[in-house]
Amino acid sequence: MTALHTLATIGTSTWLDDLSRDRINSGNLEKMINEVGILGVTTNPAIFAAAMGQGTAYDEQLASLSATGVSADEAVYTMAIDDVRAACDIFANTHAHTGGEDGFVSIEVDPRISDDAAATLTQARQLAERVGRDNVMIKIPATEGSLPAISDALAEGISVNVTLIFSEAQYRQVVAAYIDGINRAADAGIDVSTIRSVASVFVSRIDTEVDKRLEAIGTDEALALRGTAGLAGAQACYAAFKELFDQADLPEGAHLQRPLWASTGVKNPEYPDTMYVTELAGPNTVNTMPEATIDAVLDHAEFSGDTLTPATTQAREKLAALDAVGIDLADVYATVEREGVEKFVDSWTALLSELGDKLESHAQG
Repeated sequence: MTALHTLATIGTSTWLDDLSRDRINSGNLEKMINEVGILGVTTNPAIFAAAMGQGTAYDEQLASLSATGVSADEAVYTMAIDDVRAACDIFANTHAHTGGEDGFVSIEVDPRISDDAAATLTQARQLAERVGRDNVMIKIPATEGSLPAISDALAEGISVNVTLIFSEAQYRQVVAAYIDGINRAADAGIDVSTIRSVASVFVSRIDTEVDKRLEAIGTDEALALRGTAGLAGAQACYAAFKELFDQADLPEGAHLQRPLWASTGVKNPEYPDTMYVTELAGPNTVNTMPEATIDAVLDHAEFSGDTLTPATTQAREKLAALDAVGIDLADVYATVEREGVEKFVDSWTALLSELGDKLESHAQG
């Protein structure tokens, strides 16, 4: 039993927030499943940019792709899809043993089309078809432009990881999109028991932005609230999760859309490095962690059972306290959402440029 197994008994599944060909080929991913207790994997454009931009693991495939004359976009997705498919196969037993609840590997749509629902849905279909595994989840951002694509993808039977959620209001929109999509799938005769979804609520990025603003205010009252916004926001979303799904009229066989805690690597070294794990442990949740956070949890995290449910009663009071000292949370959420999309676009654009140069180099011999 590791700390991750203990966390799973509380109700929180741990998914690794990383994937690379080296991790797959070395056997590291399989080892983390069997010995550490991870139950899934999430990826994003920044993760693939780091994986493909370093080392030589992709060089042979890049050379083969260059010979076919593909674009950098197609090369990136071909290699990413191959990695995700291989990871799905490694997680196949996990997926089976958990009754389809875990063992998922996520791959994200192109962040540059986050405001285009039609293009997002088209790519979600393509990714699901090209990976071709029951335990793939397609990541779609919870931007205003992409929300319709979330419902439409679910309605077609595609499992969806809704990403870039920062506020309770945004989370409620995502739940509404899920309920709409899963009911439409049932109406279309799709076996909804095969459809899974998670709603990825970002945590540490909220604290980074709010803490900066609290320090600018500078009062003792404001400074005392540093490090509270991220947890309070996630806890408020969990309260909404319990409320909304207690009331939801889901079709027979449909599953809950589990909240997933994302951006759980602690950015401020003054804070406990496991705070976004130990304080967000509770039933029907997922925590996707970078490897450094997993290592910290394994080394010294202490769990005292369900910390989420009791925390929901004070979550909104904590957010109200931030408002009272002058924090415009609506502006915070808008800022981090915009920056989140921009970060992924920048990572993707840089990766395309780098791989475009490599493709050209291979083509020239």
